[in-house]
Amino acid sequence: MSKSGSRKEKYPSQLIDARIRELGDWRGAMLSRLRVLIKEADPEVVEEWKWRGVPVWSHAGLICTGETYKNVVKMTFARGAALNDPARLFNSSLDGNTRRAIDFHEGDKIKEKALKALIRAAITLNTSRMSSKPRRPATTGRDGA
Repeated sequence: MSKSGSRKEKYPSQLIDARIRELGDWRGAMLSRLRVLIKEADPEVVEEWKWRGVPVWSHAGLICTGETYKNVVKMTFARGAALNDPARLFNSSLDGNTRRAIDFHEGDKIKEKALKALIRAAITLNTSRMSSKPRRPATTGRDGA
């Protein structure tokens, strides 16, 4: 229950469903299709709802967001600058050192195979970063020995 007790808390997937319905136009259809492709690329992806209403997909760290604006659906990859993009999908936020984005406009066709490969590459980058982090030694007792 929410603090007010008047309605149940919604899960991120429910909030994303509601956003898609709320848009009710090509942006909702585009966001819905991108969501399907993300889940096809990674059935273990975790959906989140952050920053007051932005769908986020994660696996061992943030993969991408799905922002909607008046004339564009923007798929921002958190570590996109570190990803190989042979299909040249990235067309926005190209100047930064970290993020890269794909802007989808009304009528755009999605290069589905290339997008799934990019999503998988982002996951690989996240998981490789996790395994390369040095681990702190475990302690067994109160004295740290």
